[in-house]
Amino acid sequence: MNQDWISQHSSDDREPSTADMIDRLSRFDGPPEQFLINLLAVQCHLAKAEGGAILRAGPEGGAEVIAVYPLPEEGSTAPVWLAQSAEAASQHISRGKTTILPLHGQDALYGQPARRYLVMVPFRSGGDVRGLAAFAVNASDDKALAAIRERLELTISLLSLYEMRLTLQRRQMDTRRLRMAMETLTTVNEHDRFAGAAMALCNEVAARWNCERVGLGFLKGRYVHLRAMSHTEKFSRKMQLVQDTESVMEECIDQDVEVLHPPEAEATYVSRAAGELSKRHGPINVLSLPLRKGGEAVAVLTVERPTDDPFNLEDVESLRLTCELCTTRLVDLHEHDRWIGARAAAGARKGLAAALGPKHTWIKVAAILILGAVLFTVFAKGEYRVDAPFVLEATQRQIIPAPFDGYLKSVGVFPGDEINGGHTVLATLDTAELRLQLAATRAEREGYLKQVAAAVSEGKTAEAQIAQAEVEKVDAQIKLLQHRIAQAEIHSPISGCIIAGDLKRQIGAPVKTGDVLFEVAPLESLRAELLVPEDEIADVKVGQEGELATASYPGRRIKFVVERVNPVAEVVSQRNVFKVRVKLLETKPWMRPGMEGVAKVSVDHRSYAWLWTHKLVNWLRMKLWL
Repeated sequence: MNQDWISQHSSDDREPSTADMIDRLSRFDGPPEQFLINLLAVQCHLAKAEGGAILRAGPEGGAEVIAVYPLPEEGSTAPVWLAQSAEAASQHISRGKTTILPLHGQDALYGQPARRYLVMVPFRSGGDVRGLAAFAVNASDDKALAAIRERLELTISLLSLYEMRLTLQRRQMDTRRLRMAMETLTTVNEHDRFAGAAMALCNEVAARWNCERVGLGFLKGRYVHLRAMSHTEKFSRKMQLVQDTESVMEECIDQDVEVLHPPEAEATYVSRAAGELSKRHGPINVLSLPLRKGGEAVAVLTVERPTDDPFNLEDVESLRLTCELCTTRLVDLHEHDRWIGARAAAGARKGLAAALGPKHTWIKVAAILILGAVLFTVFAKGEYRVDAPFVLEATQRQIIPAPFDGYLKSVGVFPGDEINGGHTVLATLDTAELRLQLAATRAEREGYLKQVAAAVSEGKTAEAQIAQAEVEKVDAQIKLLQHRIAQAEIHSPISGCIIAGDLKRQIGAPVKTGDVLFEVAPLESLRAELLVPEDEIADVKVGQEGELATASYPGRRIKFVVERVNPVAEVVSQRNVFKVRVKLLETKPWMRPGMEGVAKVSVDHRSYAWLWTHKLVNWLRMKLWL
């Protein structure tokens, strides 16, 4: 509807009234795009507006123009009022109220009242504001502007009326499709035999959808056999028409889609057989619809119409609904409306096809894998290994005690440090008191030497000998003090790793002679002690080999040989275990005494069924006393 439409729908030369234009617009049943333009034309005509536009909120916060009246000429720029409407639309849509903005021209004087206005009227759908209609109008005063606003607000409600009419039409179409489908189903259900039901479906579809010919075919093996044709009681599969129809049905069921000829421009399916049928026995329009049971196409309904009566979307949807409703009844009659021998043969064939055919591939693969797994576990053999935790320990340890009573002055190592025997200073004791004693003893020695000299000069031999003995005694004390001072730097007689002696926090503390300060273990003399559970100790023998892995280096395996099995059980972590000593066949620089991990002792080879079930079997034997 535009200005030409307004003039051509007037009954005479007079201008149509407002009621006439609204009545004609309310009965408009064209497409929505044309309705919006017609609505703008009527509103612009009633409000004497320069132009109007319908806008809605865009996905990125902007505004989209969906209709404009009058349409701008090709290549021209958008009018100023339309650009301003698009800029302000998103802000005023959220308000949900009519907004009036002044439009000032470029030649307008500053402070001069506006003569042109931009009126933006929101429109709603389902209670929510969906967009607005913007109009550029001329108004001499506020009274005229208010009248224009009132007309625009009244006429915008025609959009909601049009949407309600479209919704009602769609519901009426849906009701009509459902009624036709249900009536067709009722006709089919009146028959208890497959032949009668199939013929009833074909005749009913042909009559209700104005079809020249309707055929129903069922899948048999890899091919489709025509089972019923409208208004035809008997037909032969040697007939060209029947063969061509079956080719169309096979084309449809192979693709498992609805096939329409002539196809639409954007169609992706193949309709070559349908084209041959139309060429040889037409020209006609051909539509094939698959009938599915459990998601699998089992039959095809092919309908034919004259070329002057093509299939529209409503026809396709109603036929699709009819097929969905009638499929269950037809398939049930097709499978059971046969003598008992045919039904038994069909059931046996279906069972063999399920077992040997290409269907249910994963189930068959799973069954084969399960059978293979059972055979593998019974006959194949794997290595039986006894798992046990272990601790690395040194074969010998060097104790480093305190050499004399004193105070700890400094500590040079931590547990875990590697040391060089005789060179690395482990710790130092305070020698200040010893050095004072040494100085006093040396002074005392000098006094005794003077006594010896005086006694010799006076000829007092006895006194000289006594003084000399005192000198020798003091010399012995000096040597002892010097020895202790030399022992203040504590060294290890062997090279290895510090495994005990964290004395950093005890600097300045007193120590007594014989107190253990450090423990040193040579790294090349490590061994492992396994804690084997009592239910598996019977399988462990001296000389067996195995591998162990520490918790700190689980990816590095160390080989060993069982050296000794302790014959007496011990309780460790509330379990009875036997300690098994093993000899390491190799040592690594990163190995330290005290490291823990898991060791596996290789026993022999046994079946996987025994390996996976022997613990459970032994537990059941103990519980059930078997």
